[in-house]
Amino acid sequence: MSPLQRLLLLLLLSLPATLASAQKIPFAIRTLPLPQEIADKNNQFSGLCIRNEQVLLLGESRLQEGAEAKIYGIHLGSVSELLAGKAKELDYKKYAIRGLERVRARIDSLGQIYEGLEGLTFIGDVAYISIETTTPSPYCYLIRGTINDEDAYLTLDPGFLVPLPKPALLDGTHVHNAGFESLVSHHQRVLALFEYNYFGHDNYAFELPTTAPTPDVPRYVPVDRLPFRVTDLTPVGEGRFTAINYFYKGDDDAVYRPAAGDANARFVQEGSGYKNYCRLISVRYKGGKLSWKPLLELPAEYMTYNWEGLAAYKDGYFLINDKYGPSNQSTLVYLQKK
Repeated sequence: MSPLQRLLLLLLLSLPATLASAQKIPFAIRTLPLPQEIADKNNQFSGLCIRNEQVLLLGESRLQEGAEAKIYGIHLGSVSELLAGKAKELDYKKYAIRGLERVRARIDSLGQIYEGLEGLTFIGDVAYISIETTTPSPYCYLIRGTINDEDAYLTLDPGFLVPLPKPALLDGTHVHNAGFESLVSHHQRVLALFEYNYFGHDNYAFELPTTAPTPDVPRYVPVDRLPFRVTDLTPVGEGRFTAINYFYKGDDDAVYRPAAGDANARFVQEGSGYKNYCRLISVRYKGGKLSWKPLLELPAEYMTYNWEGLAAYKDGYFLINDKYGPSNQSTLVYLQKK
């Protein structure tokens, strides 16, 4: 065997190991056992946020279905103890949201139909929350409220209701069941990212100053064309974020399917059909626009959960689903850096 043949053989033998190594996730995925009250799938969690010593869990608060308007806060100290094997239960607090019924009534009176809460971020003690409306409604909304940790409630500001125009398809229709699912604070502003960012025309987020006492007009921020759904966003550094990038194979989400010949089709096509797909992506806010690149794919067994909430903590991430997935309940996992 010649030296060249030996080199080629060595390269071929090392290739499978190289591919396997490249696909290893750099995190251990730890499922956190939730108290029964929080695990109830009817909470339909839609967002996560880290504040002080808590990870806050925002439910959709679907008032039209009789759901309670609330946010859960899980103490991060109890998370650390549970991960270390020193505790079996998570310590949590429930915050009642006051004034949401009035906000819903106002939205409905404008001819926009309230559907639920979707995104959550904080600037100090002030919470900013996005409201999703039904598909035909041309606007989603941003609301805010002040949290009271001692008495465990969040009181909404009745004068703050900012309409966020839904980006539309070229025929003027709206993307099915899409809203501003991702909220994050950035330089004392709120950045709201729409769920669908694969328009053939402009894709954009909204940026809203928070210093004005009354609602202000959002600023448009261009977004690099991005396939699949974006369901939450979390800060990881100056002008840097991580987001959930998720694809659901069902017919209701057909608008998210890449066209024939699209390079992204390889992630979601399976034979003549489709498969669920989920990854985390890195998002950069620089030069007045948002750009992105892939970060990591979730293992196959986690692809079928509908991940709706993401929060960076230490060197890892919390992820939570709504009610869809093989567990048939709320499932909170922590991606712990190996």
